[in-house]
Amino acid sequence: MSVENGGHRGKMNVSRERGATTYSGYIFLVILLIAASLAAWAVIGGVPQYGATKADKLIFVGTMIGSLLGILILASGFFMIQPNQAAVITLFGEYRGSERTEGLRWIWPWMMRKKLSARAHNVHSDRVKINDLRGNPIEIACNVVWRVQDTAQASFDVDDYKEFVSIQIEAGLRTVGARHPYDDFEGEAVTLRGGADVINRELLEELNDRLAVAGIVVDEAGLTHLAYASEIASAMLKRQQADAIIAARAKIVLGAVGMVEDALNKLSADGIVELDDERRAAMVSNLLVVLCSERETHPVVNAGSLY
Repeated sequence: MSVENGGHRGKMNVSRERGATTYSGYIFLVILLIAASLAAWAVIGGVPQYGATKADKLIFVGTMIGSLLGILILASGFFMIQPNQAAVITLFGEYRGSERTEGLRWIWPWMMRKKLSARAHNVHSDRVKINDLRGNPIEIACNVVWRVQDTAQASFDVDDYKEFVSIQIEAGLRTVGARHPYDDFEGEAVTLRGGADVINRELLEELNDRLAVAGIVVDEAGLTHLAYASEIASAMLKRQQADAIIAARAKIVLGAVGMVEDALNKLSADGIVELDDERRAAMVSNLLVVLCSERETHPVVNAGSLY
């Protein structure tokens, strides 16, 4: 069977979880109590009397040993399954199924039982340094909620599924982080800083694809830390500040032009004053200075002619 994981193809046998044949532990608990009572009655009632033959003594010892062995075999077959827990059953190294039924269960003692938690695990990754799409070094970390979906794959298809999850979380985080720029100053691309929904969805899909081979499913994944690396943080902060100033000034100028246009149109429409081209240019200049200046403006009264 061909399996694709994280962009790499390989040939491997994929295990699939199936139900195991186990029995209710409560029924066998009753059987154990009855067997223990019968064994005690047989041992007490079969104690050899004084002067008993050697054969009678051997029969008594055999009965006592057999009773103890039977009780030990019954008692060693019990195991407990808690909610959201599973037991992987093997017989001499062969997978014989997984048991998920909650409560007290019983199985033949020579069948091995390995318990796995099917509960949700919450993992907060370490901060890793990667290069974004434009080669800028950044620090990134994420939080992942995962659980075991297929106990057979988690037990037999990977060596240590918990370590496998940790390594693949870091690998998936690096892959997704390298696909996008940290920030896009032209506002055209999906960025790590501005496209949280898209990034988190890509990270979720990437991790589910990577962890499918281990029978692990990821329920939630999202970035928890994102910052430029320390060596370029100061320079990038200045760039962000400059871009913010430019964007703000552009918006102010655009608004001021609209206000000047409205003022000139209003003056002309109401016939308040007739302005030739030179006077219009002077008024436009004065209004733009007043509207776009970062400091408080001080009017100058012109007592003479404009000319």
